[in-house]
Amino acid sequence: MTDSNSKRGQGSQPANGERPKHRRPGANQGRGPVPTRQGATIVQPARRIAFEVIRAVREDDAYANLLLPTKIQRAKLNPADAGLATELTYGTLRMRGYYDRVIELAAARPVSEIDGVVLDVLELAAHQLLSLRVASHAAVNEAVEQARVVASRSSTGFVNGVLRTITRSTPDEWQQRVLDSARNDDERLEVLYSHPAWIIRAFRRALLTDGGSAAEAEVDLVELLEADNEAARLGLVALPGLATRDDIAADGHPAAYSPFGFITDAGDPRQIAQVRSGTVRVQDEGSQLAALALVNAAPIVAGEQWLDLCAGPGGKSALLGASASLAGATLIANEPVAARAELVRNAVAALTAPPEVWQLDGTRLGSEHDEQFDRILVDAPCTGLGALRRRPEARWRKSPADVSALGHLQSRLIDSAVAALKPGGVLAYVTCSPHVAETRGQVADALKRHSGVLEPLATQSVLQSFVSSPLTLGRDETQAQLWPHAHGTDAMFIALLRKVG
Repeated sequence: MTDSNSKRGQGSQPANGERPKHRRPGANQGRGPVPTRQGATIVQPARRIAFEVIRAVREDDAYANLLLPTKIQRAKLNPADAGLATELTYGTLRMRGYYDRVIELAAARPVSEIDGVVLDVLELAAHQLLSLRVASHAAVNEAVEQARVVASRSSTGFVNGVLRTITRSTPDEWQQRVLDSARNDDERLEVLYSHPAWIIRAFRRALLTDGGSAAEAEVDLVELLEADNEAARLGLVALPGLATRDDIAADGHPAAYSPFGFITDAGDPRQIAQVRSGTVRVQDEGSQLAALALVNAAPIVAGEQWLDLCAGPGGKSALLGASASLAGATLIANEPVAARAELVRNAVAALTAPPEVWQLDGTRLGSEHDEQFDRILVDAPCTGLGALRRRPEARWRKSPADVSALGHLQSRLIDSAVAALKPGGVLAYVTCSPHVAETRGQVADALKRHSGVLEPLATQSVLQSFVSSPLTLGRDETQAQLWPHAHGTDAMFIALLRKVG
């Protein structure tokens, strides 16, 4: 589940949902930091922090969007260095598949034969050499110094040799060599856009299922891969009844679709007073639309009881809770993991009447609270393939086996929600993944398992009834798939279902 944006600087997605222009992969711009000296070793704070995060992602499965802001804050980086550390970290993690292919060609050996910490140094330097306006000699020298600190003395010569080889050709020449080394069209997409092949195939299938011809799907696929390699915009939501978009003291503009959404150019959202108070929250516009779809699925009757079945970390709970309070409804937020339940409590603390937070097993909640709720949000745990802009390392961690394992859990959560739903009640099934097995496949299976009990609603009509500007969606009126390249949102899937009766 993905509610909040990573704090990664400004993206390039247009506000009106138009598709971005094609760019050379990784072609973001940056500038080199001013070095400082610590003992005999040149230490550049932005580069050091980026390396530490990249190494922690590889060695400890750390989450860059959680670790990086903490390190930046502790180091007390100025805005320029914080921005550079962010670009170095996320740019390297996004494009590491491409950089690894360049490194293999330059080193004449597979990256699997290169020590992990040395490869981290090389990838970080490759990002500077191939995608940023950093002087070649500076990037190489800094990398050699970094290798001297974190790896063996002998590794410095290897790092120097590989990077000097990279500097002898232009970025465009390296791109052509990478393309020439690919064995087929899918592998060209894989290395050029730095996505594992299985994810590319999953995206293609989802785009084809969403409608359009095979040729149109291929165009969309390239634009989607490009969008995944751009920094996501920083989205905010003004919680209804507590704040309005006009109250947000930040540079930016209203979101394209969400009536409560705002897109800001502010670097650190914690500098915004309303964010600190909790009346405005960091949240992707797609997540806002998912929660608001449930709110607007049917007229609200005072006294309704709502459930957010998989509430952590609490972004959608906050929006649902604020909306419920205005309409005289009551929300319960359920999150079985203690640490995430605490995040939910923090997320809803600013509400006039914060919802109660349960810590029950979501797959069993339905049997314990039979037909108790009028509306239920199932924001199911998923692969998160729809949020690769914000969590670029996820593309290297996930595998097809994760889809299968999560699919079993998603089915059990839907069944539990159906049991907990009152006759006539509405269930919103939501994932931050466009993978067909996690989206349309789950809904189709649920309708089969609960034949005569569940029926699909006109999800697209519900969305169009409250968005600020019309959404261009797929051919199935009962489901909505949002896309980074088409809508500027995470790839959020939304399906509304009603329990018959």
